[in-house]
Amino acid sequence: MYKIAIVGAASLVGRELKEVLSESPLAAANVTLFDEADTHGQLDQIGDEVTFIQSIGPDSLEQVDFTFFCGTEAMTRHFWRQALRAGSTVLDLSGALDHETGVLIRAPWLGSEEAVVDLFTPAIVPAHPASLALALIVDRLRLAAPIRFAAATVFVPASEFGRAAMDELHQQTVNLLSFQNLPREVYDTQVAYNLLGGVGESAKVSLSALESRIRRHYESLTNGRDPAVAIQVIHAPVFHGHSLAIAIELERPVEFSVLEQALSGEHVDLVLEDTDSPSNLSATGQDDVLVRLRPEPSLRNSNTSSRLWLWAASDNLRLCAQNAVACALDLRRIRPHGSVQ
Repeated sequence: MYKIAIVGAASLVGRELKEVLSESPLAAANVTLFDEADTHGQLDQIGDEVTFIQSIGPDSLEQVDFTFFCGTEAMTRHFWRQALRAGSTVLDLSGALDHETGVLIRAPWLGSEEAVVDLFTPAIVPAHPASLALALIVDRLRLAAPIRFAAATVFVPASEFGRAAMDELHQQTVNLLSFQNLPREVYDTQVAYNLLGGVGESAKVSLSALESRIRRHYESLTNGRDPAVAIQVIHAPVFHGHSLAIAIELERPVEFSVLEQALSGEHVDLVLEDTDSPSNLSATGQDDVLVRLRPEPSLRNSNTSSRLWLWAASDNLRLCAQNAVACALDLRRIRPHGSVQ
């Protein structure tokens, strides 16, 4: 039986991770929950087991096989080396360890990574869910024909930045309807009923930093195998779910049926009808990335196209948790079974 620690268990991603773990081959693992002081002693549940959130002590991470960091970046930076010294495999979902030496960005769903993971790898960063969705789509389309150009606009929700951002979006919406002043502690600008390419100067979040992270993760996942994608991030006034508008130009026209066949497969749900168009709402709770393909017919043959529009949506929290669990399952082969040696 594996022992797992979730640091930042009360966060949005932490709560989703608990659910995904309970549905995975790691469901029988012994899971311990840790978080900030204001949540200590709070009752929680993992599968059918009732537990509570604890504080991290000097020996809390001893004998832990996998430590998932789901809380703030500051919390991850404070405790990840403690987990490493204890012999635990570190998986960072917080975004704090991207630039640490030797840390690898992974997404086992792609199945063609060149990065070699061994016992000397300090930590694993499960790839950002938007990067994973983009890599899945582009990687499959290139099998139908070489890609000349690709661009994507990623619409991110408030849950991308945690519970405080969601609370601020909610309160701004309520205050606007009652003609009251807007809270701006997180975004330093109005996000309710508004699409944003940037936030306020004093904001606690950064769309440009998120955009760089998504681009960096995509490049790491594809490792030059797939073409570069021009990426921009837009904040949408929604609580959950990524939506992606993707434009792709192929080197040659390809039949629609071939494109649909290339896209179809595990982890991608191809939507064929306009009435079922992917959305952040329809993607909620879904394990797959929902994709609608809209080719632009060429002048010579209406059954083929070299220019494609794709509209995709995914549950950002669930996709993040699923990828993290997939990374842990993939890493079991290099873990000593039972007690950490």
